[in-house]
Amino acid sequence: MTSHIMPTYNRLPITFDRGEGAWLFDEKNNRYLDALSGIAVCNLGHAHPAIQHAICEQSKKLIHTSNLYGIPGQELLADKLTEKSGMDNVFFCNSGAEANEAAIKLARKYGHEKGIENPAIIVMEKSFHGRTLATLSATGNSKVQYGFTPLVEGFVRVPYNNIKAVEIALAQNKNIVAILVEPIQGEGGINIPAPLYINDLRKLCDQFDLLLMLDEIQTGIGRTGKFLAFQHNDIIPDVCTLAKALGNGVPIGACLARGKAAELLSSGSHGSTFGGNPLACSAALAVLATLDEQNLIKSATQKGELIRLGLGEHLKNNNHVVDIRNKGLMIGIELDSPCAELIKLALQQHLLINVTNETTIRLLPPLIIDDQQIELLVETLSGIINNYTEQTA
Repeated sequence: MTSHIMPTYNRLPITFDRGEGAWLFDEKNNRYLDALSGIAVCNLGHAHPAIQHAICEQSKKLIHTSNLYGIPGQELLADKLTEKSGMDNVFFCNSGAEANEAAIKLARKYGHEKGIENPAIIVMEKSFHGRTLATLSATGNSKVQYGFTPLVEGFVRVPYNNIKAVEIALAQNKNIVAILVEPIQGEGGINIPAPLYINDLRKLCDQFDLLLMLDEIQTGIGRTGKFLAFQHNDIIPDVCTLAKALGNGVPIGACLARGKAAELLSSGSHGSTFGGNPLACSAALAVLATLDEQNLIKSATQKGELIRLGLGEHLKNNNHVVDIRNKGLMIGIELDSPCAELIKLALQQHLLINVTNETTIRLLPPLIIDDQQIELLVETLSGIINNYTEQTA
């Protein structure tokens, strides 16, 4: 069958018909354990009753009006997000890339208001911030940039988790106005920095009057065991971007700002046709309420440890396993060689996983995963890894 869809994804040979919690079902009603959550989107799993109800009820009343008018649900969602984050205000959009675009524009505006003609932003190697032209330029992966030059100027790249490199960049470039960084690199291979890395970046931003901008698109909404990953460090950024799990599958993004960053945009300086519409905000409000009611964020820490320890026990004699690391339910198993084949091997065992940065198996299971499903995940994946490395050694 000929497809009229642009071939931008190397899709797996499977189509899902419905979901239920941590399970997905294909067209033949075969059941698969989803340990990827739509790439950190469906934190509450699939077909969650609270999300169903919110979407259905809102769709009966109003789906879209545009931001030319007041949207009560958007105002309530902004109140909830600022309360939970310590930020001052929010710009709503539709995706993580758009949220990061807004952050980049905030940094540029901040620089121009300081009289800097060519403001620059420090970004990290192995980072991922989106696929629009500006966020692609900020991303530290030459493979996803290939074929799209000339890239947007104004980014200074340094190694991740290296404060000395940031200090050198600041000494060499007086046009730097912001640092854009992921608290944990997801696409880069579940790279978890030193415990005080974000704190040290905060100190440098205070010292040099820069904006600290945290990309929490993959780490946010409870995945790491806190509502936002920066809350592990007891600091507050100037800008924070969210998307993915905020709507549990309904597209919504958010760029949160605080202090000097919160007053930079004015009427006409930025916008989004669909951003923060009634339907998307109703889903996001239901997500936040459910996380609180079911205490799912706190339990993410315990569940992540169960998975890490279980994998460690099953893989302790496998010399091809370089590292098993996690922060909450953001988990990486690094092997000593490329292992993309494991995705299809896992699919054959009715398990959905991902491989990122070529050698790291990425697990992003839903926050609602239970102990029995965790046991199944650990045993199935460990068996797949052990068999694979024995055969390819």
